Amino acid sequence: MSAATAKIAVAFGGPSPEHDVSIVTGLPTARALAGAGRDVVCLYWSKVGGWHQVAPTLEALDFVDGVPRDADELRLVLGDGGGFVTAGRRARDVAIDVVVNCCHGGPGEDGTLQGALDLAGIRYTGPDVAGAALGMDKLAFAGAAGAAGLPVLDRRLVDTSTTDVGFDGPYIVKPRFGGSSIGIKVVADLATAVAQVTSSPPLQRGAVIEPYRESLFDLNVAIRAWPDVELSAVERPLRTSATAEILGYHDKYVGGEGMASAPRELPALLSPALTEKIRAVALAVGRLAGVRGVARIDFLSDGDELYLNEVNTIPGSLARYLWVDPPVSFVELLESMIAEAEARPTARHSAAGADGTVLRGAGAIASKLA
Repeated sequence: MSAATAKIAVAFGGPSPEHDVSIVTGLPTARALAGAGRDVVCLYWSKVGGWHQVAPTLEALDFVDGVPRDADELRLVLGDGGGFVTAGRRARDVAIDVVVNCCHGGPGEDGTLQGALDLAGIRYTGPDVAGAALGMDKLAFAGAAGAAGLPVLDRRLVDTSTTDVGFDGPYIVKPRFGGSSIGIKVVADLATAVAQVTSSPPLQRGAVIEPYRESLFDLNVAIRAWPDVELSAVERPLRTSATAEILGYHDKYVGGEGMASAPRELPALLSPALTEKIRAVALAVGRLAGVRGVARIDFLSDGDELYLNEVNTIPGSLARYLWVDPPVSFVELLESMIAEAEARPTARHSAAGADGTVLRGAGAIASKLA
């Protein structure tokens, strides 16, 4: 199928704390693809989990009160011949060839949506189920990165039974699953960290703890895997408050255009040695996490030491603002993601090997309960 005839859907929203940020990523994505001549469908995933088809011409304010007016309710059908269909007695299929996934956080970025799209037979951009799950789990990712010899800070699980983590405070406590700095706290002692586990809603599904080092600042680089593995320029995000302990949600999204409008130093003014180390670790993360589409890899550094923090498999604004060296336009970035989804599907489920041999020799079920 040619690019001129392929039907592209842009999915955004979702039952996630990053729902609003996802809309701010999805709408410009849909507008850019439509402006490039693509036939675009917008799939809005509501805060309560419902799917709706909305116009690509809508603005962010149209979603402030929830599902926009004139939205068409949809259902996601799994299985052979599955896909998005209109709700109601006169259901019709919504023609889609590739979904551009702009759903940040929650089930849109943790493998849940990816698994559903796989079962529905729909191709999509961004991480597959395994890559999404690894990227969303801060404990698992740090463990995998450390086992691969990559530089990471000590990171431990913390819950109400934790009495020792093996390193001294102050500490930074983070949701085990989540992003955008939501729920992250800096605390002076372990008792306060443990108390946060039960008092902070973002931490109640799981929390991790690591040493807080005031001298460390954030550095980010984007990576894409198609048509070839390529890294963007390195950025240093800037905090809007000189007294802020971490790069917070307000720092990232204060401009109203997602992370594209956040203050930054780009390219970051770093030593050549540190820049090369960042690039080497980023390429290793790309292999470790099986990066698809465009991901953003986040680091912490004091200008000399370097620590890998996390990988964002569906980054804010799809990290389009980082591609200044080499220069890559937003449309080019999106087209490469779509081409990858078309050429490299995420899953081909097969029942090969299930030939009935086990069933023929199984005997009566009742005998197995005796």
